[in-house]
This record gives sequence, C-alpha cells and structure tokens, in this order.
Amino acid sequence: MLTIGVRELKARLSQILREVQRGEVVLVTDRGRVVAEMRQPGLGATVPESPEDRALARLAAEGHVRLAEPKGFGYPRSPIRSPDGTALELLREERGE
Repeated sequence: MLTIGVRELKARLSQILREVQRGEVVLVTDRGRVVAEMRQPGLGATVPESPEDRALARLAAEGHVRLAEPKGFGYPRSPIRSPDGTALELLREERGE
C-alpha cells in the first residue's frame, strides 16, 4: 500500500495510475489525513469503521505496522477430540487436588 499527498498525486498522476493498474492500493492524504483510496475496480473496498481502524490503516500504509491476515487464515482445526472435562481433570491432577 502506498501513501501519497494530494500535491504529489497531481504531479505524478499518470505514474500513480499505472501503479494502481498493477494492483497497488494508494491512500491519498491531505495534511497527513487519509481522504481517498485508489485501487483497481472490483477489488472490494474495505472501509475502516472506527477511528482506531483508520489509524491502524494509516500506520500500515506508512509501513509502521503490519496488519493481521484476514479471517480464515491459520491452522486447520485438529481432528483429535477429548471427552468433556479432560482439561479440568488434567489441571486438578497437576495441582494435586
């Protein structure tokens, strides 16, 4: 994700549009505040809902933080199942209860 100010966008519009065509997402800022997002059509815009989400999106755009992967990413659920109460039983055994 690339962040660019309004003035710089005006000066480099053709170059920025080529980057968007290649799949880059560009956040446009005005006095340090994100005011627009440029992306290829049909890529499904994700609008941050809260001020905290917007701040995190800005920090990610500036390269200060990396956001977590979307839901569905991670380890598959284990097929191994234990009877209900097994963890409590093991914990009590460990404590000597």
